[in-house]
Amino acid sequence: MITIDGSRLEGGGQLVRAAVALAALSGEGVAIENIRARRKNPGLRSQHIAAVRAVAGACGAECTGLSVGSGRLRFVPGPLRERSLQVDVGTAGSIPLVLQAWLPAATVAGGTIRVSGGTEVAWSPTIDYAEHVFLRALRDAGAAVELRILRRGYFPRGGGLVEVVAAPSDLSPVRPSPEGAGGIISCSSNLPAHVAERQAKAAATRLLSSAGELPVTLDRREELETGSSCTVWQAQKGGCAIGRRGYPAERVGEDAADALLAELASPASVDLHLADQLILYLARYGGSFTAPSLSLHAATMCWLCGEFGLTVSHRTTQAGLVEVRA
Repeated sequence: MITIDGSRLEGGGQLVRAAVALAALSGEGVAIENIRARRKNPGLRSQHIAAVRAVAGACGAECTGLSVGSGRLRFVPGPLRERSLQVDVGTAGSIPLVLQAWLPAATVAGGTIRVSGGTEVAWSPTIDYAEHVFLRALRDAGAAVELRILRRGYFPRGGGLVEVVAAPSDLSPVRPSPEGAGGIISCSSNLPAHVAERQAKAAATRLLSSAGELPVTLDRREELETGSSCTVWQAQKGGCAIGRRGYPAERVGEDAADALLAELASPASVDLHLADQLILYLARYGGSFTAPSLSLHAATMCWLCGEFGLTVSHRTTQAGLVEVRA
């Protein structure tokens, strides 16, 4: 049984999600203590519990301490098996973050999952970023993963529904390419059609000189909750922004574009957020990439992989980038 201090480094939900994913892959039980101890609302929240349940379902794990507010979790995995799962976050908690926890096991054993919750929520990648940036990196390494957005879900009620199907895959070393296609997806729910159009136009205008003319997809729906989002990407870098009441649609598009432009200004092969999402796969399958810097989330992942006997190294290059390799 590996014991992990859940307040270490990033000290948040990422540490919990990654620890149970690594436990499922290794077959080694894990006890996580001091979960989110330095957060305003310490302990597990609904979103973290949903992620743990997704991983537990993929390996038949036994769990104790899996309740809201719990500061300690014990996770004892069984063998990985291909399973069909349904997980309800119960709030507008992030579906992409639940999928991040489940996918390492699913790419090994295969499986299908339907997750309900939030597709576009603050402090989390949008579901479109997950599809066009994160999953693209996994597919380039050989992962057979398909994602369908059945419903979009916004804060506060959520109501989104996403289905992901993964086939067992033997991934090659992870070496993201800095070259590749880009795009803009502008979404809205229960709002006039011009909202999504204005978001997309503002993003396209902002990106034209640096990224060229990117293809635009408008996704307008009538869902449980009102909201909007804009996601932009080029190759293995992305940016996203969430609309809010009283905030002009043009600003949402510009915010997403500015996030991408900041990443494109660096010659790194991946953006700052994709870097920490790929480290677990790097640790397991080998490979390398460069990032603009080593975020606290990425440092946490490097340390956590080491606790499970997987070595990930990082160094600063002469160009000032951080090279991460395994």
